[in-house]
Amino acid sequence: MSFASLKLTRQFLNAIEEAGFTTPTEIQQRAIPVILAGQDLIGIAQTGTGKTAAYLLPLLQLLKFAQGNEPRCLILVPTKELVIQVEKTLSQLAQFTDLRWVALYGGIGPKAQVQKCEQGVDFIVATPGRFLEIYSRGAIPTKKIKHIVLDECDRMMDMGFWPQLREVQEKMPQKKQLLLFSATFHDKVQRIADNFLLFPQRIEITPQATPASTVEQYLFEVPNRKTKLNLLYHLLKSESLQRVLVFTRTKVDATSIAKFLEKKMIGEIRLLHSNKGQNARINAIDDFKAGSVRVLVSTDVSSRGIDVFEVSHVINFNVPSNYDDYVHRIGRTGRAFKTGIAISFADASERYHVKNIEKLIRQFIEKKPLPVEVFVDETTYFEHQEQMREIDRQKHIENPNYQGAFHEKKRVLLKKQGRTSGKRR
Repeated sequence: MSFASLKLTRQFLNAIEEAGFTTPTEIQQRAIPVILAGQDLIGIAQTGTGKTAAYLLPLLQLLKFAQGNEPRCLILVPTKELVIQVEKTLSQLAQFTDLRWVALYGGIGPKAQVQKCEQGVDFIVATPGRFLEIYSRGAIPTKKIKHIVLDECDRMMDMGFWPQLREVQEKMPQKKQLLLFSATFHDKVQRIADNFLLFPQRIEITPQATPASTVEQYLFEVPNRKTKLNLLYHLLKSESLQRVLVFTRTKVDATSIAKFLEKKMIGEIRLLHSNKGQNARINAIDDFKAGSVRVLVSTDVSSRGIDVFEVSHVINFNVPSNYDDYVHRIGRTGRAFKTGIAISFADASERYHVKNIEKLIRQFIEKKPLPVEVFVDETTYFEHQEQMREIDRQKHIENPNYQGAFHEKKRVLLKKQGRTSGKRR
């Protein structure tokens, strides 16, 4: 199937060609006709399969040209990075039209965004919080909004946006087209669908939470953090790791890893997390896309906001405890039909998460032995205690009656001493 067969007009076919797209992906083939027909839609597809263009192309065609000053389409996404990514795709696909848009996100003052809204726009791309803030200033009339997109719904729910989404919904006209897109479809996303959509058409390209087939997945079982750093440095010495995303669980980890790699001088390094200023975050992503930065170290704030086709490797320095995040992290490589490699490091406390991730993605992650060149540091007492506490926490989740390793050791000791509950028989 070609884009022309999807009944897109010439101006958008030219924009598609300029953007370098050749063949529509499966989500685009199936979603575009449904959206053009005006139906509500739930679209479930892997990260990196072209969901953004799947809803932008038909919406652009439906709106056609600039009209009046009031917005007609609202696109909500969970993070600033995703707002910027969607806006960039929108500017590419709308380049041969006079359609207008504004990107609304936090981290900068709202004054310029308010002014742009008041000048007249057709599309609004926003995070829920910033949209409501600009709305409260009287800058966004909503009566002409006839198309609403909720993109990365699972992430929005995980980040606690349910109250804001309900508030946005209350301010919208009753008659509208609602499009819900996500890579996973858990119970929280079902809650959005039940409350917002009316007789939606559901399109599921692959079983939810299935990583792209173009991504090879490997796992190294590593005893501690210092050994993880040694392994990371060893891997990055190979020139085959050309453009690498390193994901961590916390901002503190991300900062320390970036400093460690900078000292090792294995190429240009950038750091990305929520404490970074907006300009610094945008510049880091742009430099990474341009290829001037070899390694980008990030928390999960950017796992869904980086759209770079040439990411060769994703490295999970920590295994995420939110299992959907694993799917989105590794979805940063193997995009647009290209191949990629995802490597995870797991200490003793993270192997529990690996098993659950394998259940979620319905795939076995191949384990690889530590390279002999990697020095294995001794696990400190403090880190060992941290790991044991985490294992106890996991066991308690599985079995609420579990009292922890300390209680188990005490019970065994008492049994050896001929006591049961601290009293002599």
